[in-house]
Amino acid sequence: MKSIEDMMKAAQEAAATVQAQMQEAQAKLDAVEVEGVSGGGLVKVLASAKGRIKSISIDDSLMLMSEKQMLEDLLAAAFNDAREKADVVSNDEMGRMTSSLPLPPGFKLPF
Repeated sequence: MKSIEDMMKAAQEAAATVQAQMQEAQAKLDAVEVEGVSGGGLVKVLASAKGRIKSISIDDSLMLMSEKQMLEDLLAAAFNDAREKADVVSNDEMGRMTSSLPLPPGFKLPF
């Protein structure tokens, strides 16, 4: 039987490995780009899979003051579309990473 010290050392090494894998996954997610679109492509939002907005593209036809409310609504829709796509990519990546970990059923890592 292993001593408690051996088990503690193994647990610390496993925790360090998980932490390194988490940092690597987070870095990968920041490099993955998703595009949210609304208004049939009139408004586009480019974001990282972590949800960081990288750019916004607005079709020239929407730059009229009379279209201000519609533009604001389209921007909100495009942000939400990008966020949903980022969540899917993030969950897939984290699921791949955690599937190899020996976690008890129902255990969730904090993301």
